Amino acid sequence: MAKSKKSGSSGTDDKKLFAFLGVFLTIIGFVIALAAKKDDKYVMFYGKQGLVLFIAWAIAWAVMMIPFIGWVVGWILYLCVFVLWIIGIIYSFSGEMKPVPVIGQFAEKIKI
Repeated sequence: MAKSKKSGSSGTDDKKLFAFLGVFLTIIGFVIALAAKKDDKYVMFYGKQGLVLFIAWAIAWAVMMIPFIGWVVGWILYLCVFVLWIIGIIYSFSGEMKPVPVIGQFAEKIKI
């Protein structure tokens, strides 16, 4: 018996995988996307959003260094960034270039 093979789905799955890695691994995912798929607009779209997520996490961490009020605000920021990270992961598998709320606008400003 011969196995049937879907034509063209391999390239789309490859893009979705690299887009997922770009968001899931944030800064490391951005570097992977940049090194492997720099010319792919879909992959870089999500890779740049992963980079912005990493920056947002770093800001939340810095805010947490402020005693008392910073601890509360930092945890709220962490929770918000976590939710945006999950949304980014879901969007990366959609096959469409959907900007993640709030961070998508900053990612679009990154020119690479």
